[in-house]
Amino acid sequence: MSLKKYWILIIVISFSTLAQGQVLNFNNSQKLSYEAPKEYEIGGITISGVDFLDTDAIKDLSGLKVGQKLQVPGETISSAIDKLWSQDLFEDISISATKIVGNTIFLDIQLEERPRLSRFSFKGVKKGTADDLREKIKLIKGRVVNQNTINNTKYIITDYFVEKGYLFVDVQIDSQDDTLYNNSVELIIRIQKNEKTKIENINITGNEAFSDKEVRRYLKETKQRNPLRIFKTSKYMEDAFEEDKANLITKYNAKGYRDAQILKDTIVRLNNERVNLDIEIYEGPKYHFGNITWVGNTKYNSKALSKILGVNKGDIYNKALLEKRLNGDPNGRDIGSLYLDDGYLFFQVTPIEKRIYGDTIDLDIAIYEGEQATIDRIIVNGNDKTNDHVVLREVRTKPGQKFSRSDIIRTTREISQLGYFDAEQLGVNPIPHPEDGTVDIEYTVAEKSSDMVELSGGFGAGTVVATLGLSFNNFSLRNAFKKDGWKNGIPSGDGQRLTVRGQTNGNFYRSYSFSFTEPWLGGKKPNSLSVSVFDSKNSFGFGNVFQSEQSITITGASVGLGQRLKFPDDFFTLRNSINVSRYRLVNAGGRFVIDNGESYNINLSNTLSRNSVDQPIYPRSGSNISLSLEVTPPFSAFNNKDYSDLPANEKYKFVEYHKWKFDANWFTAIAGNLVLNSKLNFGFLGLYDETLGISPFERFKLGGDGFSNVDYLQGSEIVALRSYENNSVAQDAQFRSQGSPIYNKYTLELRYPLTLNPSATVYMLTFAEGGATWRNFEEFNPFQVYRGAGVGVRIYLPVFGLLGLDYGWRLDDLPEYDHGNKKGRLNFSINQFF
Repeated sequence: MSLKKYWILIIVISFSTLAQGQVLNFNNSQKLSYEAPKEYEIGGITISGVDFLDTDAIKDLSGLKVGQKLQVPGETISSAIDKLWSQDLFEDISISATKIVGNTIFLDIQLEERPRLSRFSFKGVKKGTADDLREKIKLIKGRVVNQNTINNTKYIITDYFVEKGYLFVDVQIDSQDDTLYNNSVELIIRIQKNEKTKIENINITGNEAFSDKEVRRYLKETKQRNPLRIFKTSKYMEDAFEEDKANLITKYNAKGYRDAQILKDTIVRLNNERVNLDIEIYEGPKYHFGNITWVGNTKYNSKALSKILGVNKGDIYNKALLEKRLNGDPNGRDIGSLYLDDGYLFFQVTPIEKRIYGDTIDLDIAIYEGEQATIDRIIVNGNDKTNDHVVLREVRTKPGQKFSRSDIIRTTREISQLGYFDAEQLGVNPIPHPEDGTVDIEYTVAEKSSDMVELSGGFGAGTVVATLGLSFNNFSLRNAFKKDGWKNGIPSGDGQRLTVRGQTNGNFYRSYSFSFTEPWLGGKKPNSLSVSVFDSKNSFGFGNVFQSEQSITITGASVGLGQRLKFPDDFFTLRNSINVSRYRLVNAGGRFVIDNGESYNINLSNTLSRNSVDQPIYPRSGSNISLSLEVTPPFSAFNNKDYSDLPANEKYKFVEYHKWKFDANWFTAIAGNLVLNSKLNFGFLGLYDETLGISPFERFKLGGDGFSNVDYLQGSEIVALRSYENNSVAQDAQFRSQGSPIYNKYTLELRYPLTLNPSATVYMLTFAEGGATWRNFEEFNPFQVYRGAGVGVRIYLPVFGLLGLDYGWRLDDLPEYDHGNKKGRLNFSINQFF
């Protein structure tokens, strides 16, 4: 044997002996020999040196048992020590024989426990950050402190700061004995997060199809330093960079670079707060679609499928577009929707790259059609407050019908439009039963508060106006007479709407209104019935100095019927109502054409509307368009009166007019939750008799927030224009006071949500709008408007509705009105949609 091999053998034997951990001295002077192992039976096992651990559990972990036979010295003792070491609970382990009686041996497992955690603290971070870290690291008092505990804690803390952009955070964890507790330590976690890491330069290599500038643009959230950039910083965020890399490859794939990949990305540290980002790209060849062959289709022929697919030989190969056309177009113009809307629930489509030659890829598109599925059961879960029939009557998927994906999508939209459930948590779960070709459809909803309290104060007509309103939007009239029908103090669950509202400023103005709507009259068809009454009084002047009353009082009632139409499509509704109002004027003092007397407004209102908005609180798609016509009988045509000579109180005894309004509201998702809201509004008040002139009531007043103005009680319709003063947009002082017969308005509003939580939906917006009023159509010019722009925020709270705050800046001056006035204006609103 060589000298080298001899020493290796000695070292191996020495370490083997140490690993046994066995003490060979006994009270009876017996010794154990490694050269002559002997078999013993374990007569007893004791544990020494532990304070916290259960001794029975330690015996189980060691694998040693009383009555067990083993060789001593031998592998069994070594194996027991290894098992205990693997628990990482001990600083030192040894097993010794305390007594040997014949062939019976008594063992003692001697342990030194690792210290336990008594407490820990943070140094170098604020309390809020420390509280966040406590939730993440989950260090518990009494936990064993070992190297794994230290390393895991350091990793979690480092990862927390890296996610927030602190790439070079320094975490140091020190332990010190805690004298208050036996075998316990306190951990002191010292954190130096340094500055947030910023990217100095992004260096691109390997790119030819896209320029460096284009590649950097596709990295939407990862930007290099640029002093001129305002809305995007150059902070490095790891998660954002990973998403940006995936987005970059998607852009390459869309241009035909199927094999594109990022070979390497390297962070080059310049100092504690700046890095360079090096990205190496492999683009590969640019591919095109070749021959496309359909396989397995029997329901539809290949020509029809190819037309829907819309991909031709020679087109740039775009796998994402292919997947979208096969089974993912949100508008339903894809192969999957074609089958799924016809009941083929078990349909599958798989594109297979059959052949690649040069820059061309031939495809086989394999289709598995399966059997058509019939709907068996409709299940609704989560509606703890709303009755089942209210949800089920909006469901377009009925038992016995063929499965249809478009019907499911439409159903989720209709349920969302009810306003009783959180649209973000609305779920659909088809439960297929292939054995009998049926499917159950489960709709899961989450109730939210839909009742509202309107409590507001606004400034209008030189005075402060207070408003208190209660809207019960899921009311139940029949439950009002049942003991168990009151939930949360309100009879609810049938989808009816009850509104009570009051306004006042004290002595000079008060208004009360009441309305009730049943959306499904009779319970079988979506035909609505609405009833409302109102009474308001506006007294003129300030202080109690008038000897006689000066006021206008408006009292009225309305009954309306509405129905959903099926033509041109079932997004249309038609609503007809009969409205009666009485205007009573006392010493109006020239504020109206009538100074004293009563005037009656009896009209029929017809509104045709189409609402395809996806959800009511934060819409991302769809539109809401309405055309309304309000007409009174042409009294002047059959009462044979000469209106050119009549006094005003008799001339306007019965108001006559025809009033047209057009309102259009479009929602377009720009990117993610960024939404563009485009609006167009137009109103026209017409007359029957030139000698009678335009009605003194029902005119349009443009300007302000459209919310806080008591002129509404003087019979005019207030239209918001946020950058201008209330009622200011008019031709002259007369029309500013009495209102104009024609107006139009345009609005562009860009919205982005801060949170879509149902308990508080918050979104920011920026707007540009313009509007104007005219005396007649000869002057009408839809492109000559008063413009404004601004920013705002909306907060939707279930109990209060929509709270709005806007700051608008007018871009044009109003003749004889804006001289010396500020161009900026702050608007506030509650429960108001502009």
